Amino acid sequence: MSAHVHGPKVYASAPDALAGLLRDGISVMSGGFGLCGLPENLILALRDSGVRALTVISNNAGVDDFGLGLLLKTRQIARMISSYVGENREFERQYLAGELEIEFNPQGTLAERIRAGGAGIWGFYTRTGAGTPVAEGKETREVGGLTYVLETGLTADLALVKAWRDDGMQGLEIA
Repeated sequence: MSAHVHGPKVYASAPDALAGLLRDGISVMSGGFGLCGLPENLILALRDSGVRALTVISNNAGVDDFGLGLLLKTRQIARMISSYVGENREFERQYLAGELEIEFNPQGTLAERIRAGGAGIWGFYTRTGAGTPVAEGKETREVGGLTYVLETGLTADLALVKAWRDDGMQGLEIA
C-alpha cells in the first residue's frame, strides 16, 4: 500500500494563507534568527488582521519597526517566549510598564522545547538554567549531585516561516 502525496496548496498572498486560521489569543511560533529569515509578509498579514492577545514564541522580538516589533507596536502580543529581545525599545517599554508578559529561555533550551513539543514530548530535564532566575518557579530535580530544571515542550496554534517552497509533504507555498 502506498501513500498518495498531494502537492502543496499554493496561496496568492500571505493574507490568503492565514485566512480562517486567526483568532484572538492564539499562540504563534515565528521563524528567523535575529533579523534574518523572518517571515516578513506573514508578520505583516498577522498585523493587518488585527488579532490580539497573541503568545509569540520566537528567539527574538524583532526591532521597533521590523519583524515582530510591528506586532508589539500595535500591542497585538500579550506574551513572548524568547531567548533574546535586546534590540527592541518598545518591547522594553511594554515589559517595564507591566503590559507584556515574558518568558526568557536560553537559546538551546528554547530550541529543545520546540523540538520536544513537535516530537510529542511533554517535558524534559536540563541543567541549563539551574540556580539562575530561569529556574525560578520551575520544578527541579537532583540527579547525581547535580540540579536539573524541568522544561516543558512548546507547541503553537500557528507557525510562521519564511520559505520559497515547501517539501511537498504537509506545508504550504505562497506564490
